[in-house]
Amino acid sequence: MARTLTLLLLLVSSIILFLCGESRFHGQVVAAERPVEEDKLALLDFLLTTPHSRFLNWSPDIPVCESWTGVSCSEDQSRVVSLRLPGIGFQGPIPANTLTRLSGITVLSLRFNSFSGRLSSDFSVWPNLTVLDLSNNGFNGSIPRSLSRLTRIRVLNLANNSLSGEIPDIDLPSLKWINLSYNNLTGAVPESFRRFPSWAFTGNNLSSEAANPRHSRTKRLGEPTLLGVALGACTFGFAVISVSMVTCCSSHGVDDDTAAELEPSSAKKKGGSSGEKRISGRSKKEGRIVSLDGTRFPYRFRDLLKFPAEVLGKGTFGSTYKLALKDGNEVAVKWVAELSDMDTKFEQLMELVGGLRHENIAPLKAYYCSSDAKLLIYDYYREGSVSSVLHGKAADRKRLLSWGGRLKVALGAARGLGHIHIQGRGQHGKKLVHGNMKASNIFFNTQGFGCISDIGLTTLMNPTLPASLQGLGYRAPEMTDARNASQETDVYSFGVLLLELLTGKSPKQSAQSHLVRWVQSVVREEWSSEVFDLDLLTRPGIEDEMIEMLRIGMACVSRMPEERPKMPVVVEMVEAVYQARSIDQLSANQESSFQVKPARR
Repeated sequence: MARTLTLLLLLVSSIILFLCGESRFHGQVVAAERPVEEDKLALLDFLLTTPHSRFLNWSPDIPVCESWTGVSCSEDQSRVVSLRLPGIGFQGPIPANTLTRLSGITVLSLRFNSFSGRLSSDFSVWPNLTVLDLSNNGFNGSIPRSLSRLTRIRVLNLANNSLSGEIPDIDLPSLKWINLSYNNLTGAVPESFRRFPSWAFTGNNLSSEAANPRHSRTKRLGEPTLLGVALGACTFGFAVISVSMVTCCSSHGVDDDTAAELEPSSAKKKGGSSGEKRISGRSKKEGRIVSLDGTRFPYRFRDLLKFPAEVLGKGTFGSTYKLALKDGNEVAVKWVAELSDMDTKFEQLMELVGGLRHENIAPLKAYYCSSDAKLLIYDYYREGSVSSVLHGKAADRKRLLSWGGRLKVALGAARGLGHIHIQGRGQHGKKLVHGNMKASNIFFNTQGFGCISDIGLTTLMNPTLPASLQGLGYRAPEMTDARNASQETDVYSFGVLLLELLTGKSPKQSAQSHLVRWVQSVVREEWSSEVFDLDLLTRPGIEDEMIEMLRIGMACVSRMPEERPKMPVVVEMVEAVYQARSIDQLSANQESSFQVKPARR
């Protein structure tokens, strides 16, 4: 009886084992036929074993390719090919045998989390990977040489971690973009990476060999150009300035007879061309406007009085008008009224500013100087200033100042200001400053990047001008007199500009006159979305970029001048955020080329 019972139990056990084995075999067949199911299990294992602070809607009951946040699948939904999880609050090391099971992945972005530990050396499991972004985490240890196995990698971003040791000299033939900045790396940039710009390696303990001069953004800014100085001044009668002021404030020109009466006596004499100087040093402009763009400005001062003028605005130094010239072109003419009586210094400054040719500096076409009238002539920017768009019509703000548009404004303004700080040298080699950096002095160039104007005028400001008008809302706390502007105060003003772009609030409005203090108070409490412009919060996936720009802005508005970063460093930091956005665009293009179907949200 006992023997029979034993045989019966063995038989039942064999049947159970057979059925279990059949089931396991069937599961393996299903997994083999549907590798996306294996990807799903790998992601669930990763989620369950990695602490995180933000909710993810990943559920075993929902197909991974339907609505999982941050997950994109191939067109046939057979594999997970993209995983983007920025700012989820992940902590600790990446668990082994989780993400490495995603053998079909092409894009992996885990930036702005709190991952730590050493980078995995088993990169060979990702043969198709084209974009790897692990920036702004706490990874430590050395950069593994096994990165060389990523033969298809195009974008590699390991910036803002705690990586140490030397950068391995590995060959990544497909690599188009790299950022290893702000780690603890030592040694020199290896030959295989010398083709990339120097900002990609800044913020490390690298030797002087790290920077490649041919690609250095600051080196491209060039050496200071010493320009000739126009001496003396043309003299005008009081009647000229009186009549012309009335004319410019009107939207109409003056008739030919009146213009003839206003012509200075010196202009009626036969003389040389614009800008010609006598040996005595006195200017012989013969009533003509001095051109600075290499071409002869075809009009005299009296000619400008004939053209229709439209008031564009009134600023710290006077009013600006749009003039429609006889040849069909339009120019912006700034009538400078709040400068001290220093004609020679004004001419020197104009010659210097006129030589600052840069794509993010509004070119000064020409100027006019007399004891009673000083004019600056610029190209006319049809879109208006950044201030007028940001605080104007909602349709214009949406069209020009989306998040990408605001990044372009910030980057362009930073590049222009950085160019001034590095290249600009005034008389006796004194460093040039902008002195009046604000949103109303920034315009949109043809690519939508910020383009700055009104450079250096604060150094000539009339001391009787009320301090309340000297850069209201943008002035650094130590700048009690605008004539004492410095590169450090420029950085502060740029930081206020960043806060303005992020919050959508004008620092010039009385309710927001302490924009910096308001932002600081919010940041002290917590990094809350309350600080950001509501127009931006409707855009998904940009919060980490906004937070990084907020950090840059807060560094720029540090109360102590010595704690503020230099403009070349600011340019690199803003550049890194802008390039990170380019990574997302490039990875999206990569997904498209792999026929990626993004998960629905």
